[in-house]
Amino acid sequence: MRVGIIGGGAAGMSAAAFCAADSVTLLEKNEKLGKKVYITGKGRCNVTNNCALYEFFPSVIRGSKFMMSSLTAFPPPSLMEFLAEHGVRTKTERGNRVFPASDKASDVIKAFASALERNKVDVRLNTEVESIENRGGVFYVATSGGKFEFDRLIVATGGLSYRSTGSTGDGYRIARQFGHTIVPTVPALSAMELTTNVSPLEGLSLRNVRASVKTDGKTYSEFGEMLFTDSGVSGPIILTLSSRINRCRIAGETLLVDFKPALSPETLDTRLAGDFAEFSNKDLANILPGLLPKAVIPYVLAQCGLSGSLKGHSVTREQRFALGFSVKNLAFTIKGLADINGAIVTSGGVELKEINPKTMESKLVKGLYFAGEVLDVDALTGGYNLQCAFASGRAAGIAAGERQ
Repeated sequence: MRVGIIGGGAAGMSAAAFCAADSVTLLEKNEKLGKKVYITGKGRCNVTNNCALYEFFPSVIRGSKFMMSSLTAFPPPSLMEFLAEHGVRTKTERGNRVFPASDKASDVIKAFASALERNKVDVRLNTEVESIENRGGVFYVATSGGKFEFDRLIVATGGLSYRSTGSTGDGYRIARQFGHTIVPTVPALSAMELTTNVSPLEGLSLRNVRASVKTDGKTYSEFGEMLFTDSGVSGPIILTLSSRINRCRIAGETLLVDFKPALSPETLDTRLAGDFAEFSNKDLANILPGLLPKAVIPYVLAQCGLSGSLKGHSVTREQRFALGFSVKNLAFTIKGLADINGAIVTSGGVELKEINPKTMESKLVKGLYFAGEVLDVDALTGGYNLQCAFASGRAAGIAAGERQ
C-alpha cells in the first residue's frame, strides 16, 4: 500500500505520523515542515485546548458534528500524550490553552518530525505538486521533484491564510478537479475594517468591553478585550465576532461598543449625574476621562452632539441621557473583514457532506482523503483549530494506511 500526503502542516504531519502503510511519502512545497505551525501562538504554538470534549465542541464554529468522530478518537489529552512520548512536555495556561513547556513552536514540529522518522516516512521538502491524475485507482502525481504513484492520496494543504507559509489554495483546486464542491472561503478569526476613521485610536487597547453586531436579523455579541488598529478593530472579541459573522452581510452594518457593560443605563446615569455635580465647573472633555479612555471621548461626544467645552452644570437631563447612551452604544460603520491572507484561519473549503467524517475519505473518489484547514471546518482561538487539524489528519492517515 503506497500512501501519498500533500502538505506538511499540522494535518499532513499527523496523517504521516499515524499512517501504517507499507510506503508513506509526504510532499511539502516549503523548505521545512510545519511552517504555519511555527508562527502560531506568536511562536509559542497554542497546540490544543485542555478541556473536555463537551466544552470543546461549542468552540468549533463550523463542522462540530463532522469532527465528533475524529476528535473523540483523538481528544486533547491524547495529543498531549503523543507530544510527551516524543519528548515535548506541555503546560496549560489561562483559558485551558496548551503550549509546549519550552514556549517554542519548533519543539512541536520536532516531535512530529521524530514520529515521521520512526514511521519511516519519505519526506520530500521543496517539492511542489504540478498535476494529479487518477487512472485505474492509482494516483499519478507529477511534482517539481519527480513523479510518484500512490494507491491512496491525502490532501492536507491548508487554506488561504498566511500565504507566505504555503497556504495558497492548492487543495481547493485538487478537490475541484475530482468533482468536489468548495464552500466559498472567507476570513475567520480576522480583524475588522471600519469606514469610520479610527486612526487616532490606533493602539488603544480596551478591557471588559462588549462589542456587538446586528446582521441578518440576529445580534452577535462578545465581552472581553479588543483594540483599535489604524483602519479598524482587532483583539480577542473582534476575532471571535468575525468567525460568527463572516458568512453574513456585514458591509455597512454597525459595530456597537459598550464601554461600561457592567453598568445598567440607570446606574451609569447616576454615575454621570454625580460626576457633573462634583465637577460642575469643569468642561465635559475634562470630566469624562474618569469614565472613558481620553482618546475615545471626541467620538462619544460627536455621536451625542455635545461639545467638549460644555460645563458639567450646564448638561441637561436629556443631554446626560444621550451621553450615557453613547457610552454604552458607540457606533462604528463596518467596511468588512480584513483580507483573508491576514486571517488566522480560513472558513470555507471542501464541502463536508462529500467527506466521510470517520475516515476523511472522499465520498466521490475512492482512495482520496482530505484533512485539516482545507475542509470547511473552523473554530475559535485557543488551540481548537490545531487540535481539529491534528485529529482529522490522524483519522485520514489511519484510514489510508489500512489494508482492504
